[in-house]
Amino acid sequence: MRKSWKLGAVSVGLVAALGLFGCSGGDTTEQKADEPAAPQTETQTPEAAEPESEAVELQIFAANSLTKAMAEAEELYTQQNPNVTFADTQYEASGTLNEMLGAGQYADILITASKGTMDDAAENGYVKEDTRQTMFNNDLVIVTKEGGDLAGRDISLEDIAAGKYTLAVGDENVPAGNYACQSLTTVGGYIEPDGATGADATGKGGEFSATLQPKVTLGGKVGDVCKYAESGEVDIAMVYTSDVYRMGGVAICSVVPNDTHKAITYPGAVCTDSKNAEAAQAFLEWCMTDEDANQIWEKWGFELAQN
Repeated sequence: MRKSWKLGAVSVGLVAALGLFGCSGGDTTEQKADEPAAPQTETQTPEAAEPESEAVELQIFAANSLTKAMAEAEELYTQQNPNVTFADTQYEASGTLNEMLGAGQYADILITASKGTMDDAAENGYVKEDTRQTMFNNDLVIVTKEGGDLAGRDISLEDIAAGKYTLAVGDENVPAGNYACQSLTTVGGYIEPDGATGADATGKGGEFSATLQPKVTLGGKVGDVCKYAESGEVDIAMVYTSDVYRMGGVAICSVVPNDTHKAITYPGAVCTDSKNAEAAQAFLEWCMTDEDANQIWEKWGFELAQN
């Protein structure tokens, strides 16, 4: 009996041990199931980086009088928008810019120095009419060599028409020349074919009076016209206020009355063939709305237009 008890005790002990082992194994399995999964660092995909803005290079055709102001504005815009750079901006007389576009040269933006030249661009399909806006205003002034004999003298349109001074103005491709001729129609210094005067005149297709004609030198760019006065090659020149700032070397004798010529405005538009129309439009909007840009225009003698 004693041996039988021992065997029973061993059996019971073995079963108990196996039971405990089973419980222990079950607990371990449940614990592992409850534990968080180890991070799968090898297979995790890193979060995608923000895509960089696409690089854009804008080609601008701009009126000659914008040379220094636009160059400074472009530099500032690239600082604020590093993905946008500018090709070699073409500064020419507004009529010449239209001729370049007509010859197939590429541009993203056209900015002219008169409504008439932008009208021509729109009629010829060079620009997108719905992107057009008036950007700047300017004044027409009579200048002479800084420090010269005429510096400080008040010179009128009547004085010019009387042939008292040699005069430089822009040719028919130069809006500043058109404005000058328009103003001279009011005093008989320039005669239009249809007899129109002042703001009704075009400043094209006419002729200077017999008195004034021998005194006139024409320039292909308003900057050249200003240089004629600066060098003393002529007594006076008719240019924009902004030209006095950008060219230097000349002094203003008088401001030409605004009612003697059409309003001097600078329209801008995106070119029809632009491959960067969205970026071009954004730049034009920036020119009109950015405070730092406005300081640049004012610095160089331009006034923002109130569209």
